[in-house]
This record gives sequence, C-alpha cells and structure tokens, in this order.
Amino acid sequence: MRVFVTGASGYIGSSVVRELLDAGHQVLGLARSDQSAARLQAAGAEAHRGDLHDPDSLRRGAEASDGVLHLAFHHDFSDFSGALAADLEAVSAMGAALEGSGKPFVMTTHAGGTDAENVMRSLAEGGVRAVIVELCPSVHGEGDTGFIPMLIEIARTKGFSAYVEDGGNRWPAVHRLDAAALYRLALEKAPAGSRLEGAHDEGVPFRDIASAIGRRLNVPVVGIPREEADTHFGFLGTLAALDIPRSSAAARELAGWQPAQLSLLEDLEQPHYDGREL
Repeated sequence: MRVFVTGASGYIGSSVVRELLDAGHQVLGLARSDQSAARLQAAGAEAHRGDLHDPDSLRRGAEASDGVLHLAFHHDFSDFSGALAADLEAVSAMGAALEGSGKPFVMTTHAGGTDAENVMRSLAEGGVRAVIVELCPSVHGEGDTGFIPMLIEIARTKGFSAYVEDGGNRWPAVHRLDAAALYRLALEKAPAGSRLEGAHDEGVPFRDIASAIGRRLNVPVVGIPREEADTHFGFLGTLAALDIPRSSAAARELAGWQPAQLSLLEDLEQPHYDGREL
C-alpha cells in the first residue's frame, strides 16, 4: 500500500514511517522543508512538499496514495483554536480527495477537535474507511519532547517532584513504538467509523509518575493543594490534576493491537529520562 503520512518527520511520525516501511508499505511523507524531505528520503520514504496550510498539497498527496495517516498538528498552545481550525481544514481537504474511494483514512484526534471528528464520521458514511485514533498525554520513549520531559524540568527547577492533592488521578500513556504499530494496524484492519484509544497504560496514578521522576532526579516527592497547581506546573496545572483513564479494548479488538514496549514507569527508569540533558 502507498501511504500518505502527514507529520512524517516528527517524533511519532518518524516511528510510523519506519513501522510502515518495515511492514512492506510505501510511504509518501509530507515535508515542509528541504531538511524534512532529506530525512524522509534517508529513511526510505518519498517526500511530498507541502504543509497543513496548503490544502491543495494535502489533496494531491491523498489522491496519489492508497491510504492516509494524518499525524501532523500545530501544537501551539497560545493559539489552540487556530491549530484546531487548521486541522479541520486539512482533514476536510484530504477527506474530499478520498470520498467514495473505499480507501483508509486514519486521523489523530485532539482535545476540542469535535468538528474534525464529525468530518471523519461523515466520510465513514460516504465510502471512506475513516478511523479516529486518540493518543495519550504521554507518548513516551527516546527523544520525547512532550509532557514528561516538561515535568522533569519543572522538578529540577523547583527542587522537588510534585503531584496534586493525593495524586490518585490517572494518566494514560503509550510508548511511541506501540503508537506507531497502532497506526499501521488501524490503516490495515480497522473498520470504517471506529475510534481507537492508544493506551498501553490505561491509567497510571500521577503520584507514581511524580515518584519515578523524584527517584530519577534524587529530589523529594511532595503533594500540593489544587490551588497551587497552576503556579507550580504552569500551563500543565490543569492537566496534572485531571483523572483521564482510557481503554484500549477497541484497539485490541478491532485492530489486533498488542502493546509490546516498556510501560511509562519502566521507561522513566531509562537513561534518556535522566533529566541531565533537558
């Protein structure tokens, strides 16, 4: 299968490209720059120049492929509504190119992305094998630039690793290589209209995450009141207090997904999370 992948040179996308190529697929990866194009070509993929703000380039990429994996997203928390609007435009452009084709179209959903999800549901009713994948707050592994490194840096700066109240609120997590496998399986197997939650750890108590960070940095682990969370964690304050467990049942049943990599707490013991290079 020739697969058009947006976000192909990113932290998760690069693993997805490797997963697809190793499974015998061809990859056409969206590249915004010469540097991204060169990385894709070095990995064995074909580069397709364009970006999320160029719907014509997205449409051409989708038309030239047997299926689409949409991973790209502007993670701009200062203009999140703008990022969601760009994502909706991208999903609509690629979906229009696939309508009635029977081809698979797998997208990553984001908080507040209801409009893009509605487009996918309409596509599923209009002859596209549209599948929604929801990832976790922590997609961990070597090279992680997400929330876990941010929490480690906060603990280093503050001199202690914190959790909110009793720390019993749960975070789901998935290793990026397991996430890559889920995208491939969703592309190959998942039925139209399905929604797959990529959660290896369906709910890790935040207190346990803070404790693992504390051990890693050799700093105290402290519970703080909810009213201090925003001051301590910054924009992560609300997320650090949320209880957001997920279920991987649909991913396992509909796509045959079997996570095989380290859990979050196991991964936090690895050298790439020691915090010294943050």
